[in-house]
Amino acid sequence: MFKLFLDPGHGGKDPGAVGNGMEEKDITLAIAKQIHDILTNHYRNVSVKMSRTTDKFVSLKERTDAANSWGATFFLSIHINSGNGTGFESYIYPEAGITTETYQKTIHQEVLKLNDLKDRGRKKADFHVLRESIMPALLTENGFIDTASDAKKMKQSSWIEDVAQGHVNGLAKAFGLKKKKR
Repeated sequence: MFKLFLDPGHGGKDPGAVGNGMEEKDITLAIAKQIHDILTNHYRNVSVKMSRTTDKFVSLKERTDAANSWGATFFLSIHINSGNGTGFESYIYPEAGITTETYQKTIHQEVLKLNDLKDRGRKKADFHVLRESIMPALLTENGFIDTASDAKKMKQSSWIEDVAQGHVNGLAKAFGLKKKKR
């Protein structure tokens, strides 16, 4: 059984990045819900638990504690960037090791095939959710909310679906997930 702990960044009193009339917390939740639905409806032997399914605040410690106590196979945190850049980037913990690096490379490549964003690269960072989760973990930054060209995409449900599908394709490839028989 593949157990994905899916973490839509921010929520509730913490909007995350803001720009172009949008808040990061809403976009991350929309992407995460799509990932959840695709995985649970189309793949077998997959269980998905989300850090939040509504617009509520969940602390970073609560997120990693929940994933750790559940015994997740993989921790995936979905984010939207800001800072007037453009593009997609993904992060793992600096000391994560080759297995996590391999997962990052696979998922990163699959997301890029569908997200219509510039590749900002695979990176490493000392983020709480990457450091404190005891399973391999990845954090993705899916475009810049304060850059008009990226924000325009975020407002399209088809883009949200493509980004979600890219993550799912990467997870399926990285973990050998099998589709349900029709």
